[in-house]
Amino acid sequence: MPRPQKNRIIKEPPVFTQFKPAGIPGRSLETVILTLDEYEALRLSDLECMSQEGAADEMEISRPTFTRLIETARKKVMEMIVDGKMLIIEGGNIHFRHNIIKCRHCGHMFNINIEIKIEKCPSCGSSELLNLAGGFGHGRCCGKRR
Repeated sequence: MPRPQKNRIIKEPPVFTQFKPAGIPGRSLETVILTLDEYEALRLSDLECMSQEGAADEMEISRPTFTRLIETARKKVMEMIVDGKMLIIEGGNIHFRHNIIKCRHCGHMFNINIEIKIEKCPSCGSSELLNLAGGFGHGRCCGKRR
């Protein structure tokens, strides 16, 4: 029986979660799922230019695990680009360090520590807030892990 996967630590939820070729309806495309931990591996390695060892430490996983994540993530992104598939970011064994909240009234987006609960937009005072970590089924569980 395989050992259960350890939760990987993600800085914050992605703002955009679906990507597809222009001009083709999504319903007619094959999809490829990029997990949140694969997304974070790409972000740390290719956007933040971190070493594999440093990125693995940031995600609280081993370097060999990080290497496997980055390899599968890059393959999936290339499937999207080369084969014209729709890419969806979802799932994975993860916890967030921070959250992104978006005001549905004024569109203001702000980054907060995952443990902080906010009721009103600091920009306009509206209570119509979209919790991006909550959209992935996370929030309280991520703050409790510390």
